[in-house]
Amino acid sequence: MIAYVLYSALAGLVFLAFLLYLQNPYFVKDLRYAVTAIQIGMQLGKFKKQKPFYSILDRFLDKVARHPQKKFILFEDSSYTYSQADKESNRVARALSIHAKLKEGDTVALFLGNEPQFVWIWLALAKLGCTASLLNYNIRSKSLLHCFSCCEAKVLVAGADLRDAVEEVLPTLNQQGVRVFILSEECDVEGIESLSDKIQQASDQPLSPELRANINIKSPALYIYTSGTTGLPKAAVINHERIWMASFLQAIAGVRSDDIVYIYLPLYHSAGFLMGLCGAIEKGTTIVLRRKFSASQFWNDCRKYNVTAIQYIGEIMRYLCNTPKRDNDRDHKVRLALGNGIRADTWADFLQRFGDIRICECYGATEGNIGFVNYVGKVGAIGREHFLHKMGCPYALIRYDTEKEEPVRNSKGFCIEVPRGETGLLVAKIGERTPFSGYAKNKQQTEKKKLRDVFVKGDFYFNSGDLLKIDNEGFVFFQDRIGDTFRWKGENVATTEVADHLLMVDCVEEANVYGVKVPGHEGRIGMAALKLKENMDFDGKTTYQHVKNYLPSYARPRFIRIQDALVVTGTFKQMKVKLAEEGFNPAVIRDPLFYLEDNKGYVPMTQEIFNSIAEGRVRL
Repeated sequence: MIAYVLYSALAGLVFLAFLLYLQNPYFVKDLRYAVTAIQIGMQLGKFKKQKPFYSILDRFLDKVARHPQKKFILFEDSSYTYSQADKESNRVARALSIHAKLKEGDTVALFLGNEPQFVWIWLALAKLGCTASLLNYNIRSKSLLHCFSCCEAKVLVAGADLRDAVEEVLPTLNQQGVRVFILSEECDVEGIESLSDKIQQASDQPLSPELRANINIKSPALYIYTSGTTGLPKAAVINHERIWMASFLQAIAGVRSDDIVYIYLPLYHSAGFLMGLCGAIEKGTTIVLRRKFSASQFWNDCRKYNVTAIQYIGEIMRYLCNTPKRDNDRDHKVRLALGNGIRADTWADFLQRFGDIRICECYGATEGNIGFVNYVGKVGAIGREHFLHKMGCPYALIRYDTEKEEPVRNSKGFCIEVPRGETGLLVAKIGERTPFSGYAKNKQQTEKKKLRDVFVKGDFYFNSGDLLKIDNEGFVFFQDRIGDTFRWKGENVATTEVADHLLMVDCVEEANVYGVKVPGHEGRIGMAALKLKENMDFDGKTTYQHVKNYLPSYARPRFIRIQDALVVTGTFKQMKVKLAEEGFNPAVIRDPLFYLEDNKGYVPMTQEIFNSIAEGRVRL
């Protein structure tokens, strides 16, 4: 009788699970995500209450104690264990404490590339209770000084290869009383001190936790700079809570402690540093660190170091798909790819070519208080809605007027949430659980990212600046940046959608779409910068036929600019602002230009055509 009851109950549960699956084919993955999210929430709650405060540094020290001889970083032909990394960072901490007189709460700017010393210095600063400002090693002069002044650092530590860039701004730094150290054993430049010799002479004994006794989960841990696609970079304030939140992404994606993670993205950016380095420390994995991304060497590195998990961002996956095909394309151990910015067509091409790799696309901004994870693996989606996520982080997609560049409000002055399937501006509620720290020494830009009175009087929401769409199954899709979407002939044109269609043309390898102003016309008209495939010419007739078949007339790029290489930021995001400013005047632009002539297709752009448009003799 008991056995009958148990079998009946089991059969009932199986039938219930089957019904749930029929209603929601993603039920199992949703449940798995919910369990992981609850575990992470409990862990984070424990860290918040724990005294003394338990930081990502403490997690690193725990890993050192647990497996001191495990490989932590593989770099070129060298390898470093967790124990070696701990001792190296102790030396750096002692050298900086003695010679730079650093103390808890001080800010130190790091100006160096992807190398183990970057990690040692950051760990050292964490051991001293200091905040690290991660400077982009590509910036120079005015931008460098701007980034430096944002964080009010009292010390600069630079790589030996960046000495010229430092010397260029040295007089200003000296005037501000900044101590400048360079990673070399000697330096004959007045105002710059060598650091490598001082590190070698320092003890590798552990430092007292009392040096960071006043640090808590809300204390600033880092300054990470936005990529500067629309102007000078802004310093996003990253506290210890944000570090923990970002580091758990690897756990959500399914990274295991026995994985080998490949990090080639710059450590000065949130993807490489927070999701990559800090995520690896949280799991206790081994990192393969590379100075810079190389499409030609990518898979060779994966094979050489037995990489099992990779990161990507922006156009990286397209670059990999554009490399010449090889017989050993699937000869690797990579099982997981984590990142953001992969387009649907590239996603499909990547899997077809390089094998069964689980792609975990996610969405978020360095300074934002909202993020999504596509834990299901739906091609093209940046995430999936989940009720637990929405409970913990209230958000909405609201109607946005691209012409006025502001949210649409109803008669009561409140924003309007868009229904499923419609594009809207993503906003996320600012509250105790979802704070927005803003930008260092930039109140104007911080306030600009806040929306007031969104749904009720007095509420505050973070303005993501991104237009998203949520389908009927709850999958989230990126549509465009609000500054990138332009309006022409009274219609909104999404640059990503137009670019996706251009990439289907046989001769096109990369496409960057943007809007340009035309004298005597309202709005902006479409223009595209294209990089052509190797040994191929621009096929104006085929391109015209394609855009005519797939795009409405207002969305078809009226001008085409052919470039040898498309300009991207240090984190492989396409640059549009400068291209839009340069316009389509052949007297100014030396790149080949083409003009879409009605019913004829793309023809070479001439000064005569430009003058006709500028003088209003040709209506577009």
